[in-house]
Amino acid sequence: MTHYGIISVSATGPLNTMLPLGQELQRRGHQVTLIALLDAQPKAEAAGIPLQAVGQVEFPVGRMKAALSHLGKLSGLAALRYTIELLNRESEVFLRDGPEISRKIGVEALLVNQGAQTGGTLADHLHIPFITVCSAVVLNQDPSIPPFNTQWPYSLAWSAQLRNRFGYWLLSRAATSIRNTIQHYRQQWQLPAYRQSNDNYSGLAQISQAPADFEFPRRTLPPWFHFTGPFHTTNSREPIPFPWERLEAEKPIIYASMGTLQNQLLWVFEQIAEACSSLDAQLVISLGGSTQPEDLPQLAGEPIVVGYAPQLDILQRATIMITHAGMNTTMECLMHGVPMLAIPVANDQPGVSSRIVWSGVGERISLRSLTVEKLRVKIQSVLTQPSYKEVALRLKAACRSGGGVNKAADIIETAITTGQPVLAQANPDV
Repeated sequence: MTHYGIISVSATGPLNTMLPLGQELQRRGHQVTLIALLDAQPKAEAAGIPLQAVGQVEFPVGRMKAALSHLGKLSGLAALRYTIELLNRESEVFLRDGPEISRKIGVEALLVNQGAQTGGTLADHLHIPFITVCSAVVLNQDPSIPPFNTQWPYSLAWSAQLRNRFGYWLLSRAATSIRNTIQHYRQQWQLPAYRQSNDNYSGLAQISQAPADFEFPRRTLPPWFHFTGPFHTTNSREPIPFPWERLEAEKPIIYASMGTLQNQLLWVFEQIAEACSSLDAQLVISLGGSTQPEDLPQLAGEPIVVGYAPQLDILQRATIMITHAGMNTTMECLMHGVPMLAIPVANDQPGVSSRIVWSGVGERISLRSLTVEKLRVKIQSVLTQPSYKEVALRLKAACRSGGGVNKAADIIETAITTGQPVLAQANPDV
């Protein structure tokens, strides 16, 4: 059996993808350890996966939570810049502390969240294999695909590809600090320098939690790239109370959440409540944990408002979801066949929202053009037009057929056992 180390950004979204994968590998008899910041401890304990903490001086308990709380007040470019700054600080402690921790506990292979760009360098330094796991929208750069942080539509026109190249150049400049940190350690450890961002990712297997039908058509993914569908499960999450008795069985449920990061734009919740107040539906609002219901003014329509909700359970009963278009929430909606109205705020959310629109599973309103009237029209459209539900059910079926966490674990075991790339087309049954 193999001892896997999980390298993940220490935020709720990535952990909700990586921990179920770790649990499945544990079930198969492997040893799994999460290597992350101390604030990941509650989630690791809930999943039954031991944590080895990096950066305990720079990131004591509560430090990352406070940083993410600040991020929740930002949007657009300001949020992206702050995210990059935060990721660079996290990268530094991973590369500094990761080698000693990994050697001490005997890690033999790494599962690296794609957002944790340092994982491949850590594996190279330790001379162990690693697998890339895409929790967010696929980050692999491709001139035919718009950068993940944009709402640009998919197009093969030459002008669109020129626009995409310019967008990647701007993104590369913004992420210079992370790239410099990685290159510094690669030079110090006498590893070859990365020539492009895609060099960060595994040459054995790269796994996306999205179904292939949700992703833009890509031309340059490596043959060892796999779309398996979501890994999400309630088994890796802390139990969350909810006033189920307040739900009205005869009304459709509109579930609204702006996630666990960009969730402190409280005026957005006020507009959502106002837009839904005249609809024959029941609104449930989750504030994402950073804000409590008493922090909000009295909302129109008397919706059910909770600080944090058992999202997977609520989606089993929801008719539509109003979402920030975080990748994890989007995948959870697809798992349950729930159409969406996206209000993207920052980071990869614009790119995810573009895929929601492109696939036909929902609509989108940009934050800067958000009004009560536009919200009401879009919500009514998604509620009443059957095409959105039809696409949601088709993507739900695609999620199931992709294999999910079991398929991902099969790919990982094959790659680590053989030491060879696991090809998506050559191994359809893996």
